[in-house]
Amino acid sequence: MPAQTAQVDVQAAMEVVLGAGLVRSVFQPIVDLDSGRVVAYEALARGPRGSALERPDHLFAAARAEGLLAELDAACREAAFRGALEQQLLAPLTLFVNVEPEVLDSAPLDDLLAIAAGAPGDLRVVVEITERALAHRPAELLRTVDRVREIGWGIALDDVGADAMSLAFMPLLRPDVVKLDLRLVQERPGPAVAQIMNAVNAYAESSGAVVLAEGIEDERHLRVGRALGARLGQGWLFGRPAPGPAPAFEVGELVLPPRAAVDLAATSPFALLQAHHELRRSPKQLLIELSKQLEREALRLGETAVVASTFQEAKHFTPATAARYRDLVERTGFVCALGKGLPAEPIAGLRGTTLAADDAVRGEWDVVVLGPHFSAALLARDLGDTGPDAQRTFEYALTYERATVVDAARCLLSRVAPRQHVPSITENDQQRPSAGEDARMGAGRGGGAGTPARSAPAVVATPAGEALLHRALAATTSGVAIADMRRPDQPLVYANKAFEQLSGMAVEDVLGRNCRFLQGEDTDPSVVQQIREAITSAQEWRGVLLNYRGPERAPWWNEIYLAPVLGADGKVLQYIGVQNDVTARVQAQRALETERDRARALVEQVERLAYTDPLTGLKNRRRLEERVEAALWDARLAGHAVALLFCDLDGFKAVNDQHGHAVGDELLVALARRIREAIRRTDLLARLGGDEFLVALPALDPETAEEDAERVAAAVAAAVARPVDLGGRRVAVGASIGLGLKQ
Repeated sequence: MPAQTAQVDVQAAMEVVLGAGLVRSVFQPIVDLDSGRVVAYEALARGPRGSALERPDHLFAAARAEGLLAELDAACREAAFRGALEQQLLAPLTLFVNVEPEVLDSAPLDDLLAIAAGAPGDLRVVVEITERALAHRPAELLRTVDRVREIGWGIALDDVGADAMSLAFMPLLRPDVVKLDLRLVQERPGPAVAQIMNAVNAYAESSGAVVLAEGIEDERHLRVGRALGARLGQGWLFGRPAPGPAPAFEVGELVLPPRAAVDLAATSPFALLQAHHELRRSPKQLLIELSKQLEREALRLGETAVVASTFQEAKHFTPATAARYRDLVERTGFVCALGKGLPAEPIAGLRGTTLAADDAVRGEWDVVVLGPHFSAALLARDLGDTGPDAQRTFEYALTYERATVVDAARCLLSRVAPRQHVPSITENDQQRPSAGEDARMGAGRGGGAGTPARSAPAVVATPAGEALLHRALAATTSGVAIADMRRPDQPLVYANKAFEQLSGMAVEDVLGRNCRFLQGEDTDPSVVQQIREAITSAQEWRGVLLNYRGPERAPWWNEIYLAPVLGADGKVLQYIGVQNDVTARVQAQRALETERDRARALVEQVERLAYTDPLTGLKNRRRLEERVEAALWDARLAGHAVALLFCDLDGFKAVNDQHGHAVGDELLVALARRIREAIRRTDLLARLGGDEFLVALPALDPETAEEDAERVAAAVAAAVARPVDLGGRRVAVGASIGLGLKQ
């Protein structure tokens, strides 16, 4: 009865809070790091003052427990706008407001447009979203982003760097502001930070987007933020969340890059090709090999890659294709497949969509690969041939032009069906808050808590719910164990029958022990450290760890998912671990990776032999033709010039006749090295055969191209003319150089 009474009290309190409009906003300043002026404020949610629901974590936990999260989310945004108007946070200031992905699920446009209709013209707004929303419902979110732009608002991508997918989706969302996850500022830099910042700065440089560093709490954080390329800063160093503006700062204006709405849902990737894209014709077999090559590029990019493909009809998504795409799903950030008759999930983790009969994409074969530093697309149109499937002809273009690839990816993602949501038996009791909630709470964003935002607070189940939960866990085939985080050494207090089988020990022998008894001498200490760090910071964790079974200590690979359970006070009470034996899968993956490495080495060796002069190591005629063709296309697009230098050695035949072909070969190697040193690093050098070399000079200024080319030709001639010492012989030749220029 007391538990039921408490539940009724919470429900009544939430109804009062929402019904009476008692949710309020506090505002944290966002500062221009160059001028020191405040240019924006972020709205963060709070409950009624002095109540048990004043703290945002309590407020959101209660809303989730009562199924009122969507209503609370709407109340938070209303409070943000109402508070901004009351506090006169108007132009030139900008208001940053979070939009929860769950609300986009239920009302992707209407909710935002209703807010826009009630906002005055001098209230500038930037909507903050996370990449999770795009991964869940890409079509809806892309349309929402375009509508947000139509009403004159900006877009900020939040928590960039917290997940590799934020880098993958960044060019698709085209944010005006990139908000760096506070861990990039507060933790020690490393290779991962360098990868993130390379991607962020490349996007900012090409798009004009503004980089904002969160979590700046002291001067060291400020220095790191500026070193990371941030122009804006947010955190306790500039001010904690408050009901009104920060009086210590002068007011400035946040200028965002102009960004028009682009609706690509009505077109197709092939239709995006422009006149400068060269169209070719090919039978299906070549397109298959080109597609596989792009898939290999995506695997190389890993978690920062987005892959979007079309298959015309479901029958073309063959078992062999499914095997390749299963690999892509496991090793890349996001993969989708479109075609007539394809289900919402053709294989586990692959986002699928069936195409309508009148959709232009039905007649295309498209493979799009997009990463922070790589973009490529195979865009093909079926010419309608009859006969054997493998002989069908397509008109196609293979493009690396980033703008075209990004538009093609957006075009396909705008059709992807939303991921179907199947609630688990524990969802009502243990659902993690979103990044949007964390932002409104001010937790870890340089806001109320001042510590990194953590991703796994769960709510303690009621006694009845807990009993149901334990019955369900006892029946599951996955190993489940629960550790008590309040007791010394965090012992196991629950383990199901499946965990008993996985561990090779009876339940009574594992209860009361820390689960580290599963570890052994070959368990990866770095993975163990990751688990410890996740537990220390109350985060979820998932991964694979080598464990040992029973008294025999037989090794097995354990796929683990860990999630914390929080009490009403927000403290971690327990950790739940769900575990599965994936030894066969790991062994198969390792064997496959070994074969892949061997195959990759063979392919590289074949390509090296096919495109490289075996004597000098320079590119051969075949490879140079490809590179020169690409350079000519680039020059045409950028308005540059390209020069070609044909170099023929004078007196080389006499060296061969007098000293022999072995000395002649040594001379060619030495001269190839000298010519390479005489030209720019970006210039192309190839041996055409015999004593003939070709130098390509790309990206020349048309006004000085001829002069630059003549200067390089003179340098090459001088380098060739210097005598060469070869095994005690002093050999000298000259060079005749012809010059051609394409402007």
